[in-house]
Amino acid sequence: MINFRYHLVSIAAMLLALAAGIALGAGPLDDAGSALDGDDSPTTTSADPAVTSFESAYAARTSLPLFKGALKGQSVVVITMPGASAAEAKSISTLLQQADAEVTGQVELTSKLLNSSNRQFAEGVAQQAAADVPGVSAAGDSYGRIGAALGRAIMANKTSAVDPAAATIQSAFVEGDLITLTSTPTKRATLAVILTSPKASNSGDQGSVVAAMAAALDASGKGVVVAGPSSASTDGGIVKAVRDSDATSSVSTVDVTDMAAGRVVTILAAAKEATGLSGSWGTSRSADGGLPD
Repeated sequence: MINFRYHLVSIAAMLLALAAGIALGAGPLDDAGSALDGDDSPTTTSADPAVTSFESAYAARTSLPLFKGALKGQSVVVITMPGASAAEAKSISTLLQQADAEVTGQVELTSKLLNSSNRQFAEGVAQQAAADVPGVSAAGDSYGRIGAALGRAIMANKTSAVDPAAATIQSAFVEGDLITLTSTPTKRATLAVILTSPKASNSGDQGSVVAAMAAALDASGKGVVVAGPSSASTDGGIVKAVRDSDATSSVSTVDVTDMAAGRVVTILAAAKEATGLSGSWGTSRSADGGLPD
């Protein structure tokens, strides 16, 4: 017999889906952001603030049964890109904690790191800082090696102390203006959530950089989720670049962080990564539907 808890979670899932704009029985979120394909503005929607407030409150009330305890025993580092929403990053951090994850810190990738014209400099910093770290020199292309070095600094297969090697790499990346420590990681995390910016004129150039680094970070721990607003999964967006790369086989993606319910989907995606499963969730441009099963 199906018990009451199962009914409660099922109802919560339906309510969350409705809050996210999913037409139940018809498929995932529609292409509400497609009209913004050519928009280089830093925002993805001009929704009525009152509606946005309602959606946030509704998702908060109905979604907790979906993910409470889903990340128990896991630790997560939040990584942001230039232009990523500070409010979204804060909301995701709060939700991660509500899912019983330990948020170890927040790291911002700088424009200098993401500009491919600085590739040789960034690789030099990574190679020098991680000279004695096994595997970094052999980690694929330039940005694979850069990502492997950063991964050694902030991630691990088991929540671990920031040892001297990790501290050295962090310091070198900060001094080289490749990262900013918004909240200095207190431990090396098992998972990472990379929060992207909305699509902008330079997103296409940054997409391949993020894809390569995300794959390398994924290999450093248990998993990575690359998440962004709906425009990030349109042509030229960061999320689309990750989905179109080899990283898509191991890195999860979400393209609805500009919605409260979409940020919940990001937490569910992280929980899937913790079990070794990856996917693509969010709008109808997502291969695996609106949200993980």
